[in-house]
Amino acid sequence: MAHHHRLWRIASRLSAAPIAAAAFSSERQQQQQRPQCDASAPLPKLDPAVDNSLPSLSSNKLDNNNEKSKEPAVAVKTAGMQKDAVGSYKNLFPLRQKWQPKVEYPLWDHNWDGKMPESTGSDEEDRKRMRYIRKNGVTRHIILVRHGQYDETHKEDEKRKLTALGRLQADLTGRRLAEMLKGSKTGKANPCNITSIRVSGMTRAIETADIIATHLPGVTFEEPDPLLNEGRPCHHIPGSKASERIVQVTDDNHARIESAFEKYFQRAEAPDDDEDGEKHEFEIIVCHANVIRYFMCRALQLPPEAWLRYCPFNCSLTYLTIRPTGSVSCRMVGDCGHLNYESSSFSQHHGFVW
Repeated sequence: MAHHHRLWRIASRLSAAPIAAAAFSSERQQQQQRPQCDASAPLPKLDPAVDNSLPSLSSNKLDNNNEKSKEPAVAVKTAGMQKDAVGSYKNLFPLRQKWQPKVEYPLWDHNWDGKMPESTGSDEEDRKRMRYIRKNGVTRHIILVRHGQYDETHKEDEKRKLTALGRLQADLTGRRLAEMLKGSKTGKANPCNITSIRVSGMTRAIETADIIATHLPGVTFEEPDPLLNEGRPCHHIPGSKASERIVQVTDDNHARIESAFEKYFQRAEAPDDDEDGEKHEFEIIVCHANVIRYFMCRALQLPPEAWLRYCPFNCSLTYLTIRPTGSVSCRMVGDCGHLNYESSSFSQHHGFVW
C-alpha cells in the first residue's frame, strides 16, 4: 500500500513540472520587458531655496471648474463659520456654527493668511520670486505656553492665582526658554532669537508670563491682550448635542478667539532686498488650553472641531513654524519635558493617572 502511495506522489510531481516551467518562463519574459532602473544615472539636483510644495502663483485662486476631479467644489470665498447657513449639523449644533474651509480637506489653502504674492503673469518669474522669498524671507517661530496650575476654587479671575506648583512650573519653563535664548555651550544649537513675550489678560497667564520673563532679560514684554483670554472657540467633535447655553457661549467666544488667531498667525512680510538680518524670529505667547488647541488646528488647517482631542498640560509648549512662503509645521505638541513627573499637571489632575 505504501509502495503505491509513493508511486502516486512521484507521478503527481512529474505532471506538475511542465506547468511550473511554463510559469517560470512567462515570468522571466515579463521581467525582461519591464523598464530597468539605471543606478548609475545622476540624480537631479534640488534647489534648497525652492519650496516644492508650493503651487505657482497663478494657481492662487481656487479653481472650482476642474473637470478631472469628481470631488464637489468648495463654495465659500473665505474660511469660517457660515452665518447664513440654516439647519443643524448631524443634530449636534447649528450648521451656521460649523467651520467651513476655503479649500476642501485635506487640501492646503496656500493663501490662508491673505499674504501670498499676486502672480506676475509669468510662471518663470513667479518661480524666481518664490525662490527668492524662500531663501531671503524670515521664518516665524511661535511658541504657545499654557499657564501654570492655578486655584480654581474661586470664580473671580483676580483670585484665580497660581498655586505653588504653578509657580514652580512657570519657573522651570522660563529656564528652558532661557536655554533656547542662549544656545548650547558647544555651539551645535544656535541661539533662538526670541523677540517678544505676549500674554492674555487673565491673572493666571499674566503671573506665568511674569515668572518666565525673569529668565529672559532684554526680551520685550508686550501688554496683555484680552483677545487671548480663555473661552470656547467652537464646538467639538465627538460631543453631545449642544444646549442653547453652549450655542450662545460659542457665539460669544468664537469671533474673539478667531481674531486672535488672525492677529498672531501670519507669514512674515516678503523681503524687498538681500538683507543680512535675522532669518528666524521667535515669539512666546502665554495663554490657555482651549485657545492653544484651537490655534494649532487652525494653523495646520485641520478641522477646528477636533480641538478637544488634544490635552496640553500646564506650562507645556506647543511650537509652530511659519515659513516665509506660508507653509506651516508643528515641531512640538504639548511638550512638558522640562517638568518632572511630580511637577506635571493638567489643571487639578496630577501626573498621568486620571
